[in-house]
Amino acid sequence: MKIKKIEKLLISVNSGMDRPYSQYASYAVAFTAKKIHSIPDVMVYYGPQGVEVAKKGNLAKLAFPEEVKKLIAGQFEGLKPEDLPDNLELMARFVKDTLGVKISSCATFHVVSGFATSVEDTANIEDFILPVKIPDAVEAALSADKILVF
Repeated sequence: MKIKKIEKLLISVNSGMDRPYSQYASYAVAFTAKKIHSIPDVMVYYGPQGVEVAKKGNLAKLAFPEEVKKLIAGQFEGLKPEDLPDNLELMARFVKDTLGVKISSCATFHVVSGFATSVEDTANIEDFILPVKIPDAVEAALSADKILVF
């Protein structure tokens, strides 16, 4: 399959903990975009309806059972089930630290949702997620070659 050259991919996650498959899919796409398709700039962005996932501890609640690891690994050459992390927090840290995927969330809605007191407050947000202000979120969307929404 021939894919148009994409330099900048934005994966917008606008669903919360009640839609775990959207959370899993967003990281599977981020992994594939970086590892298989070599897209240089990939960002997972938690929008207004998805910011609860950025709250400390929530990604760790989304586990990868063994049967899911086998199913996923079977779709990638050279990937074994034991190579996959046990939960989505570990996966997020891997794609960020090893593959260079940026992970951010809407700081305005951290405040609106009640787990931050200001857009600068990061006390209750995962340390690997960058809270962004509205102008930065808009810039990320407007500068992306492709936006996928989960």
